[in-house]
Amino acid sequence: MTATVGISSTHPKTMPADHADIPVWNSENWFYEDFEIGHKIRSLRRTISEGESQQFNALVLDMHPYVSDQIFAETEGLFGKRLVAGAFVFSAGLGLVATNCINAFSYGYDKLRFIKPTFIGDTIYTIRTNLDKQPKYKDLGLIRSSYEVFKGEGELVLYCEHIQTVRYKNGRPADAPELKS
Repeated sequence: MTATVGISSTHPKTMPADHADIPVWNSENWFYEDFEIGHKIRSLRRTISEGESQQFNALVLDMHPYVSDQIFAETEGLFGKRLVAGAFVFSAGLGLVATNCINAFSYGYDKLRFIKPTFIGDTIYTIRTNLDKQPKYKDLGLIRSSYEVFKGEGELVLYCEHIQTVRYKNGRPADAPELKS
C-alpha cells in the first residue's frame, strides 16, 4: 500500500495559503481503490486510569456498581475489582487506530463483543485488519475492518467490525454491479 498519511489534505480557504498547504497530522487521503484486504496496523499501548474511567462513566451516566462502586466490586462483584465500562474500552480501543481519512465516513459497527473484562489500570492496544470491500453507491463503496482490542501482553478483550463508506478515486469501478444511490 502506498503511504497516504500526511501526503495531501484539504486546503481550507479560511486560513493563510502557506498554512493550508501543510499536510494535516493524522490525516489520510486514501480512497476505496487504495484499500488493501489483509492490511494490518497496530496502535501504541495506552493505560486506562481511574480518573478517565470515572469521567467517561459520568459523561454517559453509567453508574453501574461494577464500574463506579469500589466496595461493591470488591465484596460482591464477580471480579473482585472495578471494571472499565465496555463502551469506554470500545471508544478508546477504536480511537487508538482511528485516522482522519477525509474520504471515509462511518457506516456502522457489527459483531461487537466484550470478550474479557478490562479493569482500571489495564493497558490496552488495538490491531485493525482490513477484511473486505464492495461497491455500494454511485460515489461510495463499503469497506469492512476488524478491530481487536487487547490488554496486557495479548489478551483479547474486545472484537468488532467497522463498516465505512469510502469515496471512489475515479468514479464507480467499471466491474461494479449497477447499484442504487
